[in-house]
Amino acid sequence: MNSTPRRSNCTGCPLNRRNFLARGSAAAVGSLGLLSAPDWLTAADNARKTRIRIVYALHGEKQTGPDWPNQGFDFSPVMARINQELTRRCRGFEFVTSLATGEDQAKSILAADQAAGGMDGYLVYQMNCWNRVVQTFATSGKPVLYADFQFGGSGGFLVYNAAFRRSQTPNVGFVASSDIKDLAAAVACFKLVKDGGSVADFVAATAQVRRKATPKAARLASQRDEMKCLSADECLRRFKESKILAVRGQDVPPPDQIMGIQIEHITFTELNDAWKNADRDAAREVADQWTKTARKVEGVSRETLEASAAMYLAQKAVMKRHGASGITINCLGGFYGGHIHAYPCLGFHQLNNEALVGGCECDVRSAATMLAGTILTQGRPGYISDPVIDTAKRQIIYAHCVAANKAFGPAGPANPFEILTHSEDRQGASVRSLLPVGYLTTTLELDQGKKEILFHRARAVANDPDDRACRTKLCAEPVGDIEKLFAEWDRWGWHRVTFYGDLKTPIYALADAAGWKVVEEA
Repeated sequence: MNSTPRRSNCTGCPLNRRNFLARGSAAAVGSLGLLSAPDWLTAADNARKTRIRIVYALHGEKQTGPDWPNQGFDFSPVMARINQELTRRCRGFEFVTSLATGEDQAKSILAADQAAGGMDGYLVYQMNCWNRVVQTFATSGKPVLYADFQFGGSGGFLVYNAAFRRSQTPNVGFVASSDIKDLAAAVACFKLVKDGGSVADFVAATAQVRRKATPKAARLASQRDEMKCLSADECLRRFKESKILAVRGQDVPPPDQIMGIQIEHITFTELNDAWKNADRDAAREVADQWTKTARKVEGVSRETLEASAAMYLAQKAVMKRHGASGITINCLGGFYGGHIHAYPCLGFHQLNNEALVGGCECDVRSAATMLAGTILTQGRPGYISDPVIDTAKRQIIYAHCVAANKAFGPAGPANPFEILTHSEDRQGASVRSLLPVGYLTTTLELDQGKKEILFHRARAVANDPDDRACRTKLCAEPVGDIEKLFAEWDRWGWHRVTFYGDLKTPIYALADAAGWKVVEEA
């Protein structure tokens, strides 16, 4: 745990309780320039600085294990830049920084602050995904600003922040922006409470600052996309004839179903035996084909490519044996546990190009969603992802190390793709697919227990090349309210499945035919 005081010599915080309360919270924040201060505030702010502790929630300053952003990532320069920028931009503030890996360290930091007279507030920065740190500071009663280090802590940030919103935690505001100016503007809101305002004023101010900084929806024309969907009744009939294999461990749980799609579990041993027995000549041919069609192969040996091709053939073999249309594998647990000896990522990529399903992480619900959408669209692959939301660009970024490169189905055009290592641990082989832009997409999750389909649409606008986090990063502008898009992650988890095409009408028809409900999350 590191506690290094960083003091600001600047003066003049632009936000003050008198102006905020006199004009009303939202109106005042909307009318004030948050990063410039009137001269008459300088003397007063010099006398009483606002003390904020910045708490970085992460495994360590240098990442030693596989996780977002990636193994070996050095957080030190990132944290130094944040500290320096906030000190430069936020006049009249004093910042004290700490690192916390989880609840125990968070509680120690909070207890020490309370014993010493406390802080005026806390900025908790989610640097890795699942370090439970912000929850402790939310109990302090002090104003808490929760921030996402994008492509680092985004999964935990989205899930934990949605839980705060659902429970109406009154003292937690948030910022989810790639622009440091937006963070500084939100930090400036702490001065409201220092000047006598309530934590409710602080949270309202951060929300207004965030909304004001978010660009308005662009009026972008979508590329023409001819798509023919099956009828809802035909989809439901075909679902009942379909099966997904789930490979999670050495035990075999009982079969299940999601909207009629059968879920059958098999063991790592069965899959690994199929990999051992795969025809190595055929595997070399598959590896040759991938090498010829990929835009580049980087950091991946020929041996790894052939092992990945053998895993693809093994997946096909066990699917054929069980009469399945898809497979989802606990890939990381299987590989790290020595149960399988090649990542299935390239195999998943190939299956999805063939209108079959290769689903990551043994996420059965997402795999079923992929298969349902592929059947509905008559062959279009689903893209399972870990999304990131960036209000600075008004974007949701769908990130994962597996994606097809035939977004419109096997008979459609192919987009460029690259074969790289799996991002989190820089091992094995995975895919960066440079997916088509300018098209409307539909993102879904099916939940059998809720009998609900989660739904939003977005227009694909770019592919982000950032080296952090997963290899494929499709950037899209949501159709609807991006603020609403922060709400459902605690109920639905981090994964989403994206398809090319506007599926709103057929998804509502499918839900009606099945007696389910559609939940629009944007």
